[in-house]
Amino acid sequence: MAHVTNFNLDQKFDFTAALKKSLMIMGGIGALLLVLGIFTAGSGDHGHEAAGHGTEHVDAAAHGDDHGAHDDHAAEAGHADAGHEDGGHSAFHWSERFFANLWINNVYFAGIAIIGVFFFAIQYASQAGWATAILRVMISLGNWLPFAAILMIVTYLVAGHDLFHWTHADIYVKGGDHYDHIIDGKGSFFYWPLGKGTFPIFWLGRMVLFFGLWIFFFTKLKNLSLQEDIHGGDSYWYTIRKWSAIFLVIFAVSSSISAWDWVMSIDTHWFSTLFGWYVFSSWFVAGLSAITLITIMLKERGYLEMFNENHLHDLGKFVFGFSIFWTYLWFSQFLLIYYANIPEETVYYIERLRSDSYGGIFFLNLIVNFVLPFLVLMTRDAKRHTIFLKVVCTIIIIGHWIDFFLMVQPGTLGHNGGIGFMEVGMFMLYASVVIFVVLSGLAKKNLIAKNHPMLEETYHHHI
Repeated sequence: MAHVTNFNLDQKFDFTAALKKSLMIMGGIGALLLVLGIFTAGSGDHGHEAAGHGTEHVDAAAHGDDHGAHDDHAAEAGHADAGHEDGGHSAFHWSERFFANLWINNVYFAGIAIIGVFFFAIQYASQAGWATAILRVMISLGNWLPFAAILMIVTYLVAGHDLFHWTHADIYVKGGDHYDHIIDGKGSFFYWPLGKGTFPIFWLGRMVLFFGLWIFFFTKLKNLSLQEDIHGGDSYWYTIRKWSAIFLVIFAVSSSISAWDWVMSIDTHWFSTLFGWYVFSSWFVAGLSAITLITIMLKERGYLEMFNENHLHDLGKFVFGFSIFWTYLWFSQFLLIYYANIPEETVYYIERLRSDSYGGIFFLNLIVNFVLPFLVLMTRDAKRHTIFLKVVCTIIIIGHWIDFFLMVQPGTLGHNGGIGFMEVGMFMLYASVVIFVVLSGLAKKNLIAKNHPMLEETYHHHI
């Protein structure tokens, strides 16, 4: 390791007061925009006339076919109307939009956090050495997981009735005005072993279990890596590889089920067999972009001396490749549903495509998350220059937030949604807090896993 010892392997990131001030300013602007959004939404609450537009879209999707199930799907599309009515709401309230935004940001940033742990584990399970210099950057994203767990659970307990149509008890009452036999058939997935329409202990238990496992593995992998710094030797590398392999199996299952629970169950009638992969790909591209931006920020501040344009090129290839992978899944999901033209499936896209609130955003999602990364990062040189990657990765992080916005808001708010001050403000506020937590964790220990057995490979990495 003669070459590696030329570098300072005991570097620690200095989370400067100036950087903290910048994040506070960003969070403050976000908070002001959020308050402004609440004020403007509160002064213009909409009634059920707007929310009911979803039913018209489903009727259009039915093509005049006389299928009895179509009425059920119309009810689902307009559940902002039916659901709020049976919940005692006479009109759309700003708090419903506030809760929907809470859920979008909770799910999105929790996903980015667990992707950091996932990518860290991938390096060990695949016995990769190229990224040894930035392992601590990857694992640092997991510092947000405990906060994400608390926010997710609290948000559900406070706002679950507004977010999820299946929480309304009267849709499980056979013979009742709001009975829904499709949701009733799925009731056990939410409520077992309790009665349908009571407390969704099975659903909430999965959330607690998944976050508990994710936080456990994050803590275990991080601590083992830090112990390796102290004691050295190969034994810690083999131990981390073993724990990483176990985590990857658990993550494969938990990430898919969490996507069904936290996002797909919002549109309870609709389902997609690709959805777990789709949510993972969106999380993964955003997480890779976050890792890349933090790494560039550190490099520009004089840290990570052994990290060079070859490593940057690899990160750029990951961002480029998985942007295409996300697009492949998006198109596969859309094309199969479009081609089959089954009303209970097409309603999901009709609600988004034919809506004045979401139609433009639907196409913006594709442009931002596929067209721009594809065109900008296509060349080798673009992947090796920080300016291109900073611009593209920032756009991707915003773009995949838009992706989650489109997954959540149409199903929770109907046509009362949209991107305004509230959405921009909450995103900025969340982003500033998440960055603060991640960088605070990163500053506590060495930036480089100095006793990693593949550190020399990182130094000689060349492509």
